[in-house]
Amino acid sequence: MVCSGNTPGGEEFKLEIHQAFIYEQEQSLKNFGVQVDYFLIKGKGILGYLKHYTKLKEELKKNYELIHAHNGLCGLISNLQRKIPVITTYHGSDINLFHLRVISYFSILLSAWNIFVSKKQYLKILIKRNIDIIPCGVDLNVFKLKDKSDSKFKLSLSEKKKYILFSSAFSVKIKNKPLVNSALTYLVNDNIELLELKNKSREEVSLLLNSCELLILTSFSEGSPQIIKEAMACNCPVVSTDVGDVRDVIGETDGCFICSFDPGDVADKIKLAMIFSGKTGRTNGRERIIELGLDSDKIANRIMSVYNRVLLKMKNQ
Repeated sequence: MVCSGNTPGGEEFKLEIHQAFIYEQEQSLKNFGVQVDYFLIKGKGILGYLKHYTKLKEELKKNYELIHAHNGLCGLISNLQRKIPVITTYHGSDINLFHLRVISYFSILLSAWNIFVSKKQYLKILIKRNIDIIPCGVDLNVFKLKDKSDSKFKLSLSEKKKYILFSSAFSVKIKNKPLVNSALTYLVNDNIELLELKNKSREEVSLLLNSCELLILTSFSEGSPQIIKEAMACNCPVVSTDVGDVRDVIGETDGCFICSFDPGDVADKIKLAMIFSGKTGRTNGRERIIELGLDSDKIANRIMSVYNRVLLKMKNQ
């Protein structure tokens, strides 16, 4: 797998934290007998990625049958060689941001197969060839309903406070923390605390989702945000802007709300989610995740079908 090895804040890179959705996908693929090696690209922009091409060529001298690249830039660099077929997954900004979408178009044309994590992404592109829409799956063994008091105790959180979990690190600009800050000024409640999701293990994320009253996502754009699916799997209420596939994932789930980019509306939806949490406690989001087939094993099975299709095509050429 070829993917980014960059971190938002420059901290030490850990695959299972900073590229958790890729790591978990690889773990699920192992159940199908797939052996995976990683090639991490630590650089910015197309020039930063191109610097890694010589090392990638050396790595590819090993006996690989496929390359699975994650994001358009990785797809482009991987396709500069033409011996090993490349499958590229596009996760969000590589399609949502115009300058990166232009790069992704080259990857789409060169890749043996292209995977988009949401239908909204697919509709944004003009070149449509060899495509599947497959979001990343959720590990339902990790992300599940847990006792709130016990979860708070394990994280050293106060029983008396009501916590809201922000969807990412506060510093990630595309996640739009200022909108949450503005919305919280409408809520006169000293008992509410906003928690940052940063440098957490998968188990810690699960505990946070079980400790909080709700998850809030106010991003300007997304592909198929993993944290939404993880919150749903933990039956955690959700407030989110209408980005990526969020509306499709939450569906009509009680306790989950789509908000606009107006701070007053965000505040109103937070209030509704907190009222729901206070009365009902948890949603039935996990049922929705299972209904949509978004558990990691089912998603891995769909990816395996792409791998087999590409390998068969290469064999018949």
